[in-house]
This record gives sequence, C-alpha cells and structure tokens, in this order.
Amino acid sequence: MNRDLIVAQLRADEGEVLHAYKDSNGYWTIGVGRLIDQRRGGGITKEESDYLLNNDIDRTYADLIRAFPWMKDLDDIRQNVLLNMAFNLGIDGLRGFKLTLAYVRGGHYELAAGEMLKSLWAKQVGARAQRLARMMRTGVAA
Repeated sequence: MNRDLIVAQLRADEGEVLHAYKDSNGYWTIGVGRLIDQRRGGGITKEESDYLLNNDIDRTYADLIRAFPWMKDLDDIRQNVLLNMAFNLGIDGLRGFKLTLAYVRGGHYELAAGEMLKSLWAKQVGARAQRLARMMRTGVAA
C-alpha cells in the first residue's frame, strides 16, 4: 500500500470536514468520511476518545492561560476547577463569572465558591457545581 497516495485519494474522494455533518445518505460523519452515526454502527474507539479529550484539555488549558495569565500561579486543584468550568462553559462563558474570577485571583476561595453557586450555571449542572465549589473552597480534589 502507498499510504501517501491513498490518503490523497480519500481526501479528494471523500472530502475532509472538521465537524460533524450528515453525509449524502443522512448519516453523521466527520473528518474524511468517518461514520460516527450509531444507527449504522459508527462511533469512535476509547483510544480515540482519550486522544480527543487530551487534546481538548491541552487546548482549553492554553486558552485559559492566555485569557487569565494569573491562573498559572494557582494550585492544581483550583486550576482544575477553572478548567472544568471552561470545558463546560467555554472561555467566553467563564469570563462571565467576573466576581468569581476576581475572588479566585485574589485568593478569596470561599467567596469564589459562593459566587459559583449563585449562578444559573450551578442550577443547570447541579452536583457538578457543588463538587467544583467545594474543591474551590477547600483546595482538595473531590
């Protein structure tokens, strides 16, 4: 097999789309003709999911450090809280937590946790917000 040739052919024949889309038969597909539609037995492997997750964590962490350079000085637990929130809300959504972020930056973790729990997000995600607020308050993984 000539890998370079087949890769070029498949990219030309299948196209390459970097988001989920419905193919000509209405099945969810991604990348270069990768069927992910469960109705047709599609999906990804655990290893592929791990790869995507690790890339997403690295990208989100880098985005957080660009947005909030002071975050790199936090302990790992509180960095993880903000990373978890950004993963759920996006960086722009996290930016909306102005008081929370100000309290975190100032080392006022109890106040930051309280602000987290006052949000609509906390009502929407329930136990996740409770756990993350407890981690913010205590600095201990939960």
